[in-house]
Amino acid sequence: MEKIQLANGVAMPLLGYGVFLVPSDECERCVSDALKVGYRLIDTAQAYGNEEGVGRAWRKSGIARQELFLVTKVWVSHAGEAKAAASIEESLRKLDTDYIDLLLIHQPYGDVFGTWRAMEKAYKDGKVRAIGVSNFQAGRFFDFAHFVDVKPMVNQLQCNVLAQQNDIQPILAETDTKTMAWGPLGGQGVDGIIESDLLANIGQKHGKSAAQVALRWLTQRGIVAIPKSSHIERMQQNFDIFDFSLTQDEMNQVATMNQSDAGFRDFTSPDFAKHIINYTV
Repeated sequence: MEKIQLANGVAMPLLGYGVFLVPSDECERCVSDALKVGYRLIDTAQAYGNEEGVGRAWRKSGIARQELFLVTKVWVSHAGEAKAAASIEESLRKLDTDYIDLLLIHQPYGDVFGTWRAMEKAYKDGKVRAIGVSNFQAGRFFDFAHFVDVKPMVNQLQCNVLAQQNDIQPILAETDTKTMAWGPLGGQGVDGIIESDLLANIGQKHGKSAAQVALRWLTQRGIVAIPKSSHIERMQQNFDIFDFSLTQDEMNQVATMNQSDAGFRDFTSPDFAKHIINYTV
């Protein structure tokens, strides 16, 4: 497994398994299958309602904790220093672990600075190995990073061949913040990636699928990808991307697919913000 080094020296796998929208009663099986395939990064969140399933799966796997990279996120209804601190303890309990490898602020709303203070304390206390944010678009990220002591080590964004997040990269580079891609194969209203003729034609040259090319394109850019599937055969296919490399010409061809650089969700929309803020966990 290829890895990327975060600003504090922590090594993070470039490919992981995401459990967004995986029902709680299915999560344990799905994560168990993913671990059997070889995934070691598991991405969950307080809002997904399945942290306990992740905890049960890794405990039953027999895999040493230090070989795993567990990611979770603080939800908006837990924003603020005191509430975030309590929610971090709850996430540790549900994940059945003494520490979280990467903890993110899930959405750019609410008392993000109070939440960050709680996360900085957890980081300094050794309960968290790395901290970052999620869905912080360029202006919001720049403002936030300017005013915090520990700079975000990761920004998880909607990122794939159709939403390439190019414009934010120079801003993230100022703080050595790495990009983590949710929806790397589409979903959430984004279609056409795995059906792409261009990706299929490139894949044919390497004996790979369109999906594998899409994931390899991200990881070759140093972007962490977290595809999701409930089928072990698809998990295996998504995992099998490190035995080939795209040429620079192929990388450039895929770059022409960009349609909405910052993603297809408007985080500045009051209606969307209201929806997120009113969702409690």
